[in-house]
Amino acid sequence: MRKFFAFLISTLVIAACTPPDFDEDLNSGVSDVPKNMIYYTTADGEILEPNKKDQATFGATLISNIYEDGKGILTFDNDVTSIGYSAFYNCSGLTSIVIPNSVTSIGDYAFWGCSGLTSITIPNSVTSIGEGAFSGCSGLTSIVVAPGNTKYDSRENSNAIVETESNTLITGCKNTIIPNSVTSIGRWAFYGCEGLTSITIPNSVTSIGSSAFSGCSGLTSITIPNSVTSIGDYAFSGCSGLTSITIPNSVTSIGNDAFSSCSGLTSIIVESGNSKYDSRENCNAIIETKSNTLIAGCKNTIIPSSITSIGWGAFDDCSGLTSITIPNSVTSIGNYAFFYCTELTSVTIPNSVTSIGEGAFWGCYDLKEVHITDLDAWNNISFDDYYANPLDNGAKLYLNGVEVTDY
Repeated sequence: MRKFFAFLISTLVIAACTPPDFDEDLNSGVSDVPKNMIYYTTADGEILEPNKKDQATFGATLISNIYEDGKGILTFDNDVTSIGYSAFYNCSGLTSIVIPNSVTSIGDYAFWGCSGLTSITIPNSVTSIGEGAFSGCSGLTSIVVAPGNTKYDSRENSNAIVETESNTLITGCKNTIIPNSVTSIGRWAFYGCEGLTSITIPNSVTSIGSSAFSGCSGLTSITIPNSVTSIGDYAFSGCSGLTSITIPNSVTSIGNDAFSSCSGLTSIIVESGNSKYDSRENCNAIIETKSNTLIAGCKNTIIPSSITSIGWGAFDDCSGLTSITIPNSVTSIGNYAFFYCTELTSVTIPNSVTSIGEGAFWGCYDLKEVHITDLDAWNNISFDDYYANPLDNGAKLYLNGVEVTDY
């Protein structure tokens, strides 16, 4: 009898110390993972150290981190209840992870820049996902929310995380198909999704959030439906593969730098009938109609003579822009208006300009010529900082075609 009990106890000890099947858990992304463990794999087969290991990050204290037989285990002294702020930020070597079903919150930027991740499953215990939690995860091809989650879903096999109550898509990937029930594309939703080449935005969507498609350099075309009323700051910033953009007549709000760093843009059109914006005289630009402010341009833009202001970041990082003539109607050039236009070699500034905002010509390293028609007007311009003055890039000043050396 004693031998039997000894055998029974040893069997129970072995069973308790043996973790569940790694391959099953890692392949499915979620299963009966012990709630005090996080399973993972890495590209180099080495231990991955989270950026933060404290109790505030995971709701428990990390007590061991091992990697053997091609898989890793983070073991904690208690159930893992959160994956906090920047926990795995920029861990590009992380290729898979299993989030235990005890986790209720995933913090801001928790997996930001984990470009090696190919799939993620959100367990049904999660009720809070922070901003940019999976932004920059350019390798993602599969996103699943486990059935039974009360806060989020991945309806219609969309390969996305949708906030159920608000119908806001908060995280997408290059294989996402936006469901017709989605009304908003959230902040950072597709940020850094370099593999995204095209996406159809359904006409249920009314808003595109800040930085929603920022850094989607592989995106070559986008159709904004006539249901969209607002486009947030930096919404399409860095979409260098885009060659054309059409703003529908439904749009009444466009944020700063919404199309900055879209170096491939050659055509910008605002549909006729838009009450807030226009692209008058086929100028290849977006103009705020009431204020006559040009808010977004491209390398083919011709600034109309009715424009009075060039807005914040209007030509930000427009690398294909080589020269620009600013008409005599313009009185102000906004902050970062020509920021990092690295191929800009010549600019004409009229005597109507009285102020140039900070960083307006920062990074215009190839700028060689600044043309003016009135030296007194030039000397009276208010420059907000060092980089507001285009001459500070080493350019020469020309008055009516003649170089000025004393001014």
